[in-house]
Amino acid sequence: MDISKIFSNNKKWIAKRLKNDEDYFTNLAKGQSPEILYIGCSDSRVTAEDLMGMRPGEVFVHRNIANMVPNTDLSAMSVINYAVSHLKVKHVVVCGHYSCGGVKAAMQSEDLGILNPWLRNIRDVYRLHHTELDLITDETKKYNRLVELNVQEQCVNVLKTSDVQKAILENRVAVHGWVWDIHSGKLVDLEIDFDKILKDIRGIYHLSIEKNS
Repeated sequence: MDISKIFSNNKKWIAKRLKNDEDYFTNLAKGQSPEILYIGCSDSRVTAEDLMGMRPGEVFVHRNIANMVPNTDLSAMSVINYAVSHLKVKHVVVCGHYSCGGVKAAMQSEDLGILNPWLRNIRDVYRLHHTELDLITDETKKYNRLVELNVQEQCVNVLKTSDVQKAILENRVAVHGWVWDIHSGKLVDLEIDFDKILKDIRGIYHLSIEKNS
């Protein structure tokens, strides 16, 4: 790729935006008020705004390998804090995708160097759900199910954060788990029952936070 072509594309994009709205960039510079925090995979084929049909300023986006939300990741925790407690988003979405290279890599018996501790989070998801996953003999279906279960567990990690717990007590945020089917382009809502999942551990992860008066 000729990298200079990007700047040419940028000029065309600016012209197109200004043709439709001469105040487009003036309004964009005034600030952001997105209603959605999207946590997705860094895969170059998965672009958050495009697959949701959203415009700049409508979605606050955080992406990493395999859409992970480990509590030790300062970047992910900072994004959640800023989006939920400062931008006041109304929805937090964790979105995985089928044919995820990160999920597949986590299941390989290879030394992947610096990736090892990151992918271990996905291996922990497998460990939690190995009884179900080991019954699936088709490898593709097994990987797809692990993608879904990884989304589920990352949503649980989102729910464990103090920022989200406070927002839920104030009835101002909802958490969603989605998967993008890369083969059809469709978004799939996993419709995760978080109350059922958190039932047995709510006493451990629940914070005693009073609502603001």
